[in-house]
Amino acid sequence: MRVVVTTETRFSRAPDGSVWTQDGPAYPFFSRYLAAFDTVRVVARLRHVDTPAGNAHRVDGPGVELWPLPHYVGPRQYLASWRSIRQAVRAAAQPGDAVILRVPSPTGAMLAGWRERQRLPYAIEVVGDPYDVFAPGVVEHPLRPFLRQWGTTRLRHLCRSAGAVAYVTERHLQSRYPSRPDALSVAYSSVDLPAEAFVPAPRRVDRAPRPGTLISIGSLDQLYKGIDTLIEALARIAADGEAPRLVHLGDGRFRPQLERLVVEAGLADRVTFVGTVPAGPAVRKHLDAADLVVVPSRTEGLPRVLIEAMARGLPALGSNVGGIPELLGAEDMVPPNDPFVLAAAIRHFLADPARLTAASARNLARAQDYSVASLRPRRDDFYRTVRDTATRRVPAGRRA
Repeated sequence: MRVVVTTETRFSRAPDGSVWTQDGPAYPFFSRYLAAFDTVRVVARLRHVDTPAGNAHRVDGPGVELWPLPHYVGPRQYLASWRSIRQAVRAAAQPGDAVILRVPSPTGAMLAGWRERQRLPYAIEVVGDPYDVFAPGVVEHPLRPFLRQWGTTRLRHLCRSAGAVAYVTERHLQSRYPSRPDALSVAYSSVDLPAEAFVPAPRRVDRAPRPGTLISIGSLDQLYKGIDTLIEALARIAADGEAPRLVHLGDGRFRPQLERLVVEAGLADRVTFVGTVPAGPAVRKHLDAADLVVVPSRTEGLPRVLIEAMARGLPALGSNVGGIPELLGAEDMVPPNDPFVLAAAIRHFLADPARLTAASARNLARAQDYSVASLRPRRDDFYRTVRDTATRRVPAGRRA
């Protein structure tokens, strides 16, 4: 049986037809669905490139194919391409296919509506929260209030209508977007870390790092990761003495703006924007060289970067939004958008070797809950249930 999976990730297609990504989910991610299905069709936006980037990863492969959508960016291009998108989305899944929508997603919502009109089942994986993504100060766009209301309303409808719902959080998203009472509802993160992602033992910090190295990771295509708040916090620390060094992994259209903010704050010698770094060993090398990971996000589902850092035994400081409170204790969280509180929290954390040592042990133990051995059985059971439901609900004559 084939499963059709929607994603909001944008991929690149080379002249030979191969599909690539620099920082999105690649073949190992989508091949997970093969645990229950014969083939996987990924519905995503594709743009054509002459040559894949040097650090790109292959997306398609044995059992995994891509179904192309027009390569739009932003609401305006989405509306301009709406008819073409609708046509491609409706043709992506046949009656005999199982469908799993990674939401929130405009294309996922479009396919859900089409399946509902055909009275065909679908399942969803809830990986984010439009209420937070389109909150004031997170995204600057004239349609932001409308997108927030539409996205929240639509996601609630999807969760009430889907036959099976998987959430990346254990509590947060479930409370805001509950599934219907008779639907299968499970919790598993999209993150399942291999054995090599974990350090064998937590860190032991005997003396406070001077001045210390912070690390932050995330796309800079929007400001929801709160890196501007982190830079302002460093400026306040620098005003009272030497600020710790910050290394940021990730790239995007707001990078020039953030680099200007760094220069204006007098932190050009303290902040390094590394750009996009391939997942795996390269990221772990940077994590291992840091003293504290900071996740000052304005919105989150369940941040992969935080779990990966915790698996390296890295002490962590995050904002109390989304699924972060499911990973960190209250003592390791701060409110978003508050550089004063963030600056004080960073300063106190780095000055306390005992706290750094305890946080390392606590984080490494919590990260074990996101190992392959822990998450794969729950995820595979969910996929098998979706497969069996699709098989039972579709008459034999309508199967593709």
